[in-house]
Amino acid sequence: MTAPVRRVVPVDGIPMSGLFAEAADPQGVVIALHGGASSAAYFDCPNHPELSFLRAAAAAGFSAVALDRPGYGASAPYSDSMWEPQRRVELAYGAADAMLGKRERGAGLFILAHSNGCELALRMAVAERSRDLLGVELAGTGLRQYPAAKAILKQATPTHRPAGLRELIWAPEELYPADVINAVGSAGAPPQEAEISTHWAGRDFPALAGQVAAPVRFTAAEHERVWDSTPEALADIAALFGSSASVEIHHQNGAGHNLSLGVTAAQYHSSVLSFFTHCITADMDREAG
Repeated sequence: MTAPVRRVVPVDGIPMSGLFAEAADPQGVVIALHGGASSAAYFDCPNHPELSFLRAAAAAGFSAVALDRPGYGASAPYSDSMWEPQRRVELAYGAADAMLGKRERGAGLFILAHSNGCELALRMAVAERSRDLLGVELAGTGLRQYPAAKAILKQATPTHRPAGLRELIWAPEELYPADVINAVGSAGAPPQEAEISTHWAGRDFPALAGQVAAPVRFTAAEHERVWDSTPEALADIAALFGSSASVEIHHQNGAGHNLSLGVTAAQYHSSVLSFFTHCITADMDREAG
C-alpha cells in the first residue's frame, strides 16, 4: 500500500496541510474531510495501515487528498480569517489543487466527509467548482441528535470535554483498536466550529443538500450514538437531496461514530470506493446518452 505523504502548501498566503496518497494512473481524485477536533490522520489510521482510507484509495486507483480542514493543522493560526464559508471552500479547493499539481486526475472529483466535515463538503459540492464533482459520501452526521447526545454536546467547548463525550464517539470500545482511541485529535478546534455545529442540522444541512447535483451516498453506522439514524430519520435525510442525480443510504454494520478508525474501516472504505467507481460508470453512461 502507498504510504501517504504529509504536505503543506500555500493558498493565498495561508499554509494548508494534509496527507496525499497518489495513484499511478488514477480513476479519479478524492478529497477527504475530517470531523471536529480531528485531523487528516483520521483517514490514515495510526499504526493500522490496513484501516487507512488513503492507502486503500491509492490501491484501488484513486489519488486522495485528506485535508486538515481550514482552521486546523498548519492553517490554525489564521483561523480568524476563515469566518466566511466561501473562504473555507476556496482554501480547501486551493489546497487540493496545490497538492495535486499537474498530476493526472482521472475522470473527476469525489468528496468523502465525516461528521463536522460534512458542512464543508456540501459547501464545496454546491460551489462553482463542483461541475467536476462525480460523487459525495457523507457519514457521521444527520438532522437530529439523540437527546442524550445533545445534552452532552451542549456542554462541550474547545477547552472542555464533558463527561460522557468519549462514550458518544468512541463506543462501543471493542469496535476500535485499543491504540487508536483519541490518536487522531487536533490541538484544538477553530472558533468557527461552534457556529458550524449550531446552524448545521436546522439550517445549513437542509439548505445545502437541496442544491447538490452530484450523486450522494449517506452512511449510517450501526452504533452511531450522536445522530438519529432510525429509518424515519434516514428517510428525511435522503429526501433533502432532491436535486441529486441519485441518493443512496448505506448501513455500515459493526461500526461506531468514527467509521474510518474502527475494526470495520476496511469494509467501509471498500464500499465507499465501490460507490465512487459506480459514479464514474454512471457518468460515462450519461455522457454516452
